[in-house]
Amino acid sequence: MNLENVSFTYNTSQAELIMPEYGRNVQDLVIHCKSIENPDLRQAFAEEVVNLMQIMTPYNRNIDEHRKKLWHHFFRIAKYDINVVTPYGFIPTPDEDKLRPERILYPKGTDKYRHYGNYVNILIKKALEMEPGQKQDEFAHIIGSYMKMAYKNWNKEHYVSDELIKNDLAVMSNGKLVIDENIQFNSLVNSPAKNQRRVYKGQNKQNFRKKNNNNRNRNNNYKKRA
Repeated sequence: MNLENVSFTYNTSQAELIMPEYGRNVQDLVIHCKSIENPDLRQAFAEEVVNLMQIMTPYNRNIDEHRKKLWHHFFRIAKYDINVVTPYGFIPTPDEDKLRPERILYPKGTDKYRHYGNYVNILIKKALEMEPGQKQDEFAHIIGSYMKMAYKNWNKEHYVSDELIKNDLAVMSNGKLVIDENIQFNSLVNSPAKNQRRVYKGQNKQNFRKKNNNNRNRNNNYKKRA
């Protein structure tokens, strides 16, 4: 074998991969697609390349949005310089192909009471939309209980008084949600279901002790007969 006629091709001497996740072969196929002169053959070849790209990413192959993304990638590999059309009626361009996430609007004016979380502001707004009366008062009680729970999670080392929660709720609602001073949030947290679970737990302990005593007496009687 004459090694003088053997040539090696290294990746360092080839063109840079535009999208490495698809590999060198897909990029070479896209470049070859650009050189096809017949429009029908070029279009058919492009669609087969996109099908190959879909096979390489099977985790989303049944999602229509993923198919659109593959066409974006095809045009990106072709450097947006190829005369083919997409099945979706759009031609990707460098500007349109850039992801522009929507700007997130952060809540304002919650720095002082941020330990309650922004969800409390939504609940307060919902309560203020109600007609004054029993329903609004009960909803305010629920909000106060939630605020106390959130405050305890944020500051576990200090005691959280009901008066503090009531004052904060009144300030945050501009004085429209005022909870009676006799209301205690702890009573709202202790639900009947929780108390019932405690009863069941106590009954299970009694049944376990009774069973152990019966087994102990049975063993003692057996020893006496022996």
